[in-house]
Amino acid sequence: MCDDFTVIEEEAALTALGVSRRDFAQVAAGAGLAAVAASPAYAATGVVERAVSIPTGDGQCDGFLYHPATGKHPGIIMWPDIAGLRDAYKLTAKRLAAQGYTVLLVNHYYRTAHAPILATMAEWRTPAGAEKLKPAIAALTPEKIAHDAAAFVAFLDKQAATDGKRGLGSAGYCMTGGYTVRTAAVAPHRVKACASLHGAGLVDDKPDGVIALIGKTQASFLFAIAQNDDARSPGDKVALKKACAAAGRPAEIEVYHADHGWTTLDAPSYNKAEAERAWLRILALFRKL
Repeated sequence: MCDDFTVIEEEAALTALGVSRRDFAQVAAGAGLAAVAASPAYAATGVVERAVSIPTGDGQCDGFLYHPATGKHPGIIMWPDIAGLRDAYKLTAKRLAAQGYTVLLVNHYYRTAHAPILATMAEWRTPAGAEKLKPAIAALTPEKIAHDAAAFVAFLDKQAATDGKRGLGSAGYCMTGGYTVRTAAVAPHRVKACASLHGAGLVDDKPDGVIALIGKTQASFLFAIAQNDDARSPGDKVALKKACAAAGRPAEIEVYHADHGWTTLDAPSYNKAEAERAWLRILALFRKL
């Protein structure tokens, strides 16, 4: 999870790289992401990108829709991490769309501000960045997340590029890892595959907690857990396995050899080798749609 311990571990990673947090943030927002976008792995020729506005009943959620230029494809709802919708996730969403999906990338902080609220993950670690996100985070509750998830499912199903005969998927990162489960619980007839990458707050004893909702879904799951998160809460993976088994839900639950945030392109903890390994597991999961 994104806490004080994660900050210490990120600082250690940056020290090992020989860069300051400020320098890393500048590279991540500029030349670093530009280099990623130009790499063969992120080439997304033929992918259409369109800014969208999604009616939720609580307002209009801004986001982006990505899909191949022709045909109908399984839909995926992508929830960004705690720092919100920004260029790093636009690149990831476009990359996924190139694999044959219609991807809806959402700004889960829309009640507070249009995206991007922050430019990079590193900005979240600054006092100003944390202060900027405080009201946005406070505006989210389990009820609001479920409400939004239902609206996103309905919107995605109405898109011409979405194949309504195929199931939907959902991917969430960091604080939104659990939002994927909530999405599957609010629309079990539609959401059939969920990927949680270094998800936070997955295991508790609340009746409306993420783990309690697994039994209300009809989805297959990927829970990719960070090694430092596992070190602090080693029982979470066991609890998730038990919950999925009890619900009869297929689940791949693994601790990766990387720290919290390792799949996020602009995170200090980004680990390319483990991020690519998780990417292949995400693709394997969504191929079941």
